[in-house]
Amino acid sequence: MWDYTEKVMEHFYNPKNQGALEATEETGKKVVTGEVGSIACGDALKLHLKIDETSQKIVDARFQTFGCASAIASSSALTDMIIGMSVDQAIKVTNRDIAEFLGGLPEEKMHCSVMGAEALEAAIYSYKGIEVEAHEEDESTLICKCFGVTENRIRKVVKQNKLTTAEQVTNYIKAGGGCSTCYADIDDIIATVWSEIENEPETSYDDYNGGVATDIAVAKEAGSEPPVRHLTPMQKINLIQQVIESEIRPFLKADGGDIELY
Repeated sequence: MWDYTEKVMEHFYNPKNQGALEATEETGKKVVTGEVGSIACGDALKLHLKIDETSQKIVDARFQTFGCASAIASSSALTDMIIGMSVDQAIKVTNRDIAEFLGGLPEEKMHCSVMGAEALEAAIYSYKGIEVEAHEEDESTLICKCFGVTENRIRKVVKQNKLTTAEQVTNYIKAGGGCSTCYADIDDIIATVWSEIENEPETSYDDYNGGVATDIAVAKEAGSEPPVRHLTPMQKINLIQQVIESEIRPFLKADGGDIELY
């Protein structure tokens, strides 16, 4: 029997926001869905978001999941967390935030919180009009053929959760949990990621978004060019939105106008 917290059991026995959201005809509202996992692999999640396009806030969230107590609890907790958040706030929610909200999860069940975070990202990518195929994860080498896990996905979860063993990676995203023949490759990826973290601590996953903004600000102050960083599509969108909100929209509104990106 897994050692679950009271909050996990509460969200398991009394899940919040369970069900689907249908496409809406409400003016200024949009429903999007993020889907991850597969029933064949034992876990699947559909996350539905209703977003107010004027305020950019999530006004409703529902989930449909096939999985264990941790999967149900993580999905329920996630919807509870993000309702009322702006899209930009929600995209920053990580699997660790979900686990901490629940008071912790057994390490062997952390993949459930990862699944929630990935479904949230997929839903927001859908809202932003970014194709799933455009994710940087899908362009990298397939490492785990049993569960379809790429190198970049492994790199991401190792950085975000500071993982040090292949067994931990299996617990978080199931890579290596089938035939285990990819364990050596996973160990190599872990070693490479930690080498990069030690040599370039400022580019760690947690600080990446803020680090980009800091680099730009410091470069402006010094009158020099900011260092080159490779951004994901979502990071590019976030930076563009920051510039629009802080430097463009105020001037347009002063003249009775506005700006909206499609």
